[in-house]
Amino acid sequence: MDLTDSQAAVTVVAAIAILAGLAGVVVPGLPALPLCWGGVLLWAVFGGAGLGGWAVFAAATVVAAGGAVIKYAWPGRNLKRTGVPTSTLLAGAVLGVVGFFVVPVVGLVLGFVAGVWAAERLRLGSNQLAWPSTVQALKAAGLSMLVEFLAGLLIAALWVAGLILT
Repeated sequence: MDLTDSQAAVTVVAAIAILAGLAGVVVPGLPALPLCWGGVLLWAVFGGAGLGGWAVFAAATVVAAGGAVIKYAWPGRNLKRTGVPTSTLLAGAVLGVVGFFVVPVVGLVLGFVAGVWAAERLRLGSNQLAWPSTVQALKAAGLSMLVEFLAGLLIAALWVAGLILT
């Protein structure tokens, strides 16, 4: 690969964006699916892949949009079924953001757990009743991350297939 070749440079930058997107599933502050999608967009526009590149981009767009919807809908449905209210999740999100700045790296998770537990403790009035709701919220957060990661992997696989086939 010649570093003066602009298509090769675009391909490398697209790969870095996709890898950063996959890392963004677990690293707070990195928008996972938008980075993966943006990497494919960059490659489709400037990578010289032609019509095949646009077909890969269209497929990546469908996957990214579907992943974004499923990421929230599926865990949210599970939480509603178990009786965890939206206000509890909001409290977890607020304390998660605070925790992110107070305790670097792990503060987001710690703050989320503390926020969910505190909201459920206030709502239900008992530690024994608050903990199952907290566990359900953690399972939902894990499911959301898994969906997002799998969507990002599928976008990456589409892009690699596009690289090979175009």
